[in-house]
This record gives sequence, C-alpha cells and structure tokens, in this order.
Amino acid sequence: MMQKIETQTVPDNPTAAPNRIASIDIYRGLVMFLMLLEMVHLDSLSRHRKLDTSLSELHRGFWSFIHFNTTHVEWEGCSLHDLIQPSFTFLVGCALAFSIRKRIATGQSWGRMFLHALSRSFILIALGVLLRSLDSDRVVFRFDDTLCQIGLGYPFLFLIAMLPRMVTYAAIAIVLIGYWVAFTAYPTPPETFDYAAVGVASNWPNHHSGLEAHWNKNSNLAWAFDRWWMNLFPREKPFSHSDGGYATLSFIPTLATMLLGLVAGNWLRSDKSTGNKVTCFLVAIVVCWGLAWSVDWAQLCPIVKRLWTPTWVLWSGGWCFAFLLFFYLVSDLAGWQAWAFPLVVIGSNSIVAYVMAHTTAVFLEDRITAWLGPLWDATEARFPHSTPVFVGSITFVIIWLILYWMNQRKIYVRI
Repeated sequence: MMQKIETQTVPDNPTAAPNRIASIDIYRGLVMFLMLLEMVHLDSLSRHRKLDTSLSELHRGFWSFIHFNTTHVEWEGCSLHDLIQPSFTFLVGCALAFSIRKRIATGQSWGRMFLHALSRSFILIALGVLLRSLDSDRVVFRFDDTLCQIGLGYPFLFLIAMLPRMVTYAAIAIVLIGYWVAFTAYPTPPETFDYAAVGVASNWPNHHSGLEAHWNKNSNLAWAFDRWWMNLFPREKPFSHSDGGYATLSFIPTLATMLLGLVAGNWLRSDKSTGNKVTCFLVAIVVCWGLAWSVDWAQLCPIVKRLWTPTWVLWSGGWCFAFLLFFYLVSDLAGWQAWAFPLVVIGSNSIVAYVMAHTTAVFLEDRITAWLGPLWDATEARFPHSTPVFVGSITFVIIWLILYWMNQRKIYVRI
C-alpha cells in the first residue's frame, strides 16, 4: 500500500528538489496584503465618501465600488474582500501538494507525516481560539474563523492527498453533494419561528422561501449543530446564534475548497505541458463558475460565504483558479516577478502577518493615535473621516517593514 501511495505523489526523480512556483507565493502575498489592508480602514472612508453629495456622481460611484470590495456582502454574493478567506484556504491545499512531495523525497514515513498533519491541525485551532480570546477575560470557544476552519479539515485533506488523484475529485463531489443533501434534509423553521431571538429580523430581505430556505440565516442545520456543540464548552452565557451567521460545520465545505487547491497544486507540479496546465485551469474556472451560477439560478442553493454553501465553494473556487492562473502566466511563464516583491515579503510569512494583523496592528494604531494626536486633529479638520486611513497606513508600513526585515534574514515561521 505504501508503495502505491508513493507512486501517486512522487515524481519520476523523487530526489530532485521541486521547482519553486512563483505564482503561489505571489498569490499568497496578495491575499495577505488584502487582509492587512483592513487596517487602512478604506471601508469606513468609502462609506462616508459614497454618501457625500458634494462629490460628483462619478466620484461617488468610485467610492461605492471601493466600499463594496473592502467589506463583506451582507449575505449572498461576493466581493473582493469575501475572496480573502477562500483564497487563503485554497492555497493551503495548493501548498500541500508540494510539501507532501518534498517530505516523501526526504524519506519521511506516512505515520510521521500524518502526525505532523495532526499537530498542524491542533496548532491552527488553538491559535484561532487564542486570537478570538484576546479581547476577553476568558477563553472564547468558537471555531468558525479562518484558522479553526482550516485546522478542523486539515487531517482529512492530508489523508485524501495521500490517495490516488481520482479520489480527490470524488471527495470534492461527495463533500459538496453530501453537504447539500444534509442541509435540505433539515426541516425549515415553522412560520411562528422567533427570528429575533437568533439575531435576525423577521422581515430580513435575505430570507428565502422554497428549497433555498434551508440556508436562511440562523435557522439551518449548521446553526442547529452549533446550538448543541458550542454549549459543550464553558461560556459566559448559553450560545444561541452567531451574529454573522457563521458556523462550525462550515469546515466541511471548506475542506472542498482546500481540495480544489490540492488539485491546482498537483497540476502545477506535474510534468504536464504548459498548454495542458493552462487548459486545465481554464476548464476548472468554467466548470466552477458554470455550476455555481446554474445551481443558484435554479434556486437550489444560494451563494453564501458565511455558510460556505456548496455554490460558494464553486463560485469562490473559480476565482481562486483564475487568480492563480493569472499569476502563473505573468510570473512563471512570462517571468515578470520583480513587481511582486512587496507581495512576496508578506506572503513568505503569512502566519506572522495574520497574527500581527490581529495583535500588533491594534497596539500600533493605539500608540500612533496617542503620539500624533494634534496632527490627527488638524488632519480631521481638513479631511473629515481620513484620520483612521492615515493611522492605518502608517501601521501597515511598519508591519510590512517588520516582515521585510524577517524576509531579508530568512526568518520564516511555519506551522
């Protein structure tokens, strides 16, 4: 069995060091850049600018575009900001295709690699819980953030990655179809259901009827699971709902997103011709977008990131394939890589950047505001609502310089 596994994951020359795929590093850098960009508070500035009647219609349209793509959609649909988490998740699967090859080439056993996958899973979950708990005087047990979702699915990703390639495609289909069936099998709430008790207005415009009602906010299968699961942990008060509609069980379709990344990584590291690789990516984009749009149009399943619906997996997956293909064409084939160095600096220490965005950034913004208070008062008087942008921009530059310092000294933190 081990021999069969090895023939599926090791190239013809297993001792050869795998070539570095620049497009993966650049794409990861873009994802982390967009995440760090949150500290610049463009969403807040654009919210005010798009409503400013003193500006021209063109300017207000520009700020509306900025605001839409620097915030999450309320429920259905997709903005650029919504693609951060699926891209990060997709790249986990993509990177695993290369790391497994490298570990087998160095002679690591299946057991040792699986233990590493389990330890990585535990660290990601623990780190996710820790970051959620920083602003609380007690541990906040929630498992719907990016790190926890990846951690919960990572052992399954590893197990599937060690099997023949066709198993990966089958697993994607089983996860998506099985999750859809499970949601549709769970009964929709009665007409007397108290939506206000779960943080949703009864006349909320994103409520659906018919089959799509099985994915309504805080009245679905994943919500019901969390009403049980989350109350198994010590809490200040009983868990009743997530304000954003997020759910622990989303780690299951999140696994499908990682598997799509695994597929992409296997294509990139394969000995396929360049033309075949590009064709595979184009087909994947068309299939993902086509299926997602068709199922959503038929009102069988809405595209909702917060629940990570099967259609969201496919819609966001199509974008992930498209982004990676673009960077592959530009950086790996055309050789244009120098322009992306600022992104690579961020992406080379993605975990550090993620943690700093949730810890160091808050401290820096507080100190910069205190130290340069008079300057910000003058700035606010001349440019209303711009102070958070200036403070956030300085914070962003400081964090980038820290990551640059680490990159120059080849200090990389890996889990």
